[in-house]
Amino acid sequence: MRILTASDRALLVEAADLDEAMRLNLAWEGLPGVVERVPGARTVLVRFDPLRVSATELAHTLAATEVDATRPPRTGEVTIPVQYDGEDLDEAASALGVSVEELVNRHLAADWRVAFSGFAPGFGYVVSSDPLFDVPRRSSPRTRVPAGSVALAGPFTGVYPRESPGGWQLIGRTDAVMWDIDRDPPALLAPGTAVRFERVRADARLSRNGDGWAPTRRVARQLADADADGLGFGTASAVEVVRPSLQLLVQDAGRPGFAALGVSASGAADRRAMRDANRAVGNAEVAAVLESVGGAVLRFHGAGVAAVTGAIGALALAGAEGFARPILHGEPFATFDGDELTLGHPDRGLRYVIGVRGGVVVALALGSRASDTLAGLGPEPLAAGAVLPIGEAAPHPVEPGAVPRDLPASGDVVELEITLGPRDDWFTADALEVLTAQEWTVTPRSDRVGIRLQGDAPLERSVDGELPSEGAVTGAIQVPPDGQPVLFLPDHPLTGGYPVIGALTDRSLDLAGQLPPGVRLRFAVQVRSAG
Repeated sequence: MRILTASDRALLVEAADLDEAMRLNLAWEGLPGVVERVPGARTVLVRFDPLRVSATELAHTLAATEVDATRPPRTGEVTIPVQYDGEDLDEAASALGVSVEELVNRHLAADWRVAFSGFAPGFGYVVSSDPLFDVPRRSSPRTRVPAGSVALAGPFTGVYPRESPGGWQLIGRTDAVMWDIDRDPPALLAPGTAVRFERVRADARLSRNGDGWAPTRRVARQLADADADGLGFGTASAVEVVRPSLQLLVQDAGRPGFAALGVSASGAADRRAMRDANRAVGNAEVAAVLESVGGAVLRFHGAGVAAVTGAIGALALAGAEGFARPILHGEPFATFDGDELTLGHPDRGLRYVIGVRGGVVVALALGSRASDTLAGLGPEPLAAGAVLPIGEAAPHPVEPGAVPRDLPASGDVVELEITLGPRDDWFTADALEVLTAQEWTVTPRSDRVGIRLQGDAPLERSVDGELPSEGAVTGAIQVPPDGQPVLFLPDHPLTGGYPVIGALTDRSLDLAGQLPPGVRLRFAVQVRSAG
């Protein structure tokens, strides 16, 4: 096997084929120092804790693995009803050299099983033994694929759990709910599950369930269930959204460890700002905070303590009687009933983090309160009128004396440290030079999924064709066909089919979460730790 650097905290292991990748993934269950494994079509991404195991030590352990040659076991069976009326059905049949009816009949007759999960929670990569199914992706991905769409790409069938962009060939649709956080397990298509597709008449009515999965994450539900994990809150202790920002979210340290369900870690885009805010008000460092892109107005109900970290801009706190009190960035300040906190448009950085003593208390989703904007997990983006309870207790005293940070403004030049790989060998020598030699501008088409970059010279590939879907880390620099990179942030898909030329080191991730549009980036390569 070949072991490649995926980041300073992840290795990508190449397998001979899909079956070997699945067997290797199972063999590495419980391996010391391994945080998470993300199997792909011919790879396994292995994320590790460098405080427990080095990349070199882990690479030796992985390389020495002996795997069982038998096929991985199956874990149950599901039947998915399908109306075969997809927009790409004719095109897919033509690409495979068969009639539409033969494609459908062989899709129904094939023995399918879920190989791995990725892209979004509940999205299973379903593979069969029928050699017919090897379908190229669309040359131009759709910006909107409806929930419940049944699609083909490469050797896989997939069902989109919710509306999202996608480049797979659409052959039909189903009303089966792919992901339901209240179901055990939440994913209908878990790795190892046997799948049978069942044809539904074209005139049959499919009962659609909202966006294709159970709608269990509304704010009212979160408030009703907020102390289900044992954290109480007082009715007079809350924070209300008076005016939201471009994006106002609840965030915490995220939900690592659920890759097998197709769930990424998500969590705060600027982890340092989260820790600083929580430390200032006496919370545990991973308590839930508010993350605001741009200015906002918040009203406090009841007395408490708060702090604002992350982006730097004008801050004002006005009492119910109209008197304003000065507050300092990064320092804890007292709040009284009716106080309103106004966050101005950031002068430097992009995301404010607001910590409140006791933490923001909303319902847990897979053990975290974080809002994953791609997956739709956790609290929805907050709108005006949302009222969020605050916990009653914090384990530590308040801690004044925050360490100042130098965050960039639009037009500034920022250097980020990266490791090359795992697919740097898919690019020309000139592309590798361009990656680090030229400046890349952060475009407005950026969000928590990824930062779209623009450079004068695109990155040219030396290897044509499609890359079988494989895992990608937060901070990965993925390069689509136009050669303009996308820098993955916390809400990125777990797997992807575009080659990753490099990835940010862990210490560069927090700064990446604070890059406003117009910032110019330079990448500096760290020496490889494994190969």
